[in-house]
Parts: sequence; C-alpha cells; structure tokens
Amino acid sequence: MGRIVVEVMPKPEILDPQGKAIGTGLERLGLSGFSGVRQGKLFHLSIEGEVTADALAKAREAATSLLSNPVIEDVVSVREADDAEVSR
Repeated sequence: MGRIVVEVMPKPEILDPQGKAIGTGLERLGLSGFSGVRQGKLFHLSIEGEVTADALAKAREAATSLLSNPVIEDVVSVREADDAEVSR
C-alpha cells in the first residue's frame, strides 16, 4: 500500500485568522521568536499498490478540484509519503 501526502496553504495575500490566533497563543505561552504563523491542511491519501506517476497525477487532480479552494488556497505539494509519514 502506498501513501501520498498533499499540502495545502492559504494564498499569501489571504488573511489567515487561525494562523494569527496560533501566533498570539504562542506568545502568551512564552514561545516567542516566531515572526508569523500560517495554518494549512495536510492530507494523507492511501492507495492500493505503489505510488506511481499516474497515482500522483490523480492526487494532484483531487487536490486542485476537491481538497483545496483555488480562490483562497494553493496546493503546495503532492508527493509520496516518506517512511516516517507512512508509519503514522
């Protein structure tokens, strides 16, 4: 079984209220030094068999047509999961 990871982030020009709230929370906890926080989405897609170029292409299509909102989000990456990600 293979696994594909899709990362989606808000476009840079879009306000990110969740990221802002997380940044404020970090400061309140005394965890300073972060100049900004952006919150995105991470999807793990399991497939039968190995990850192929065709499977990655289908995952890219899913990412742009369903997993992200192209008006406000960018698909940052679509890739095969590494060993650490597969064991989760």
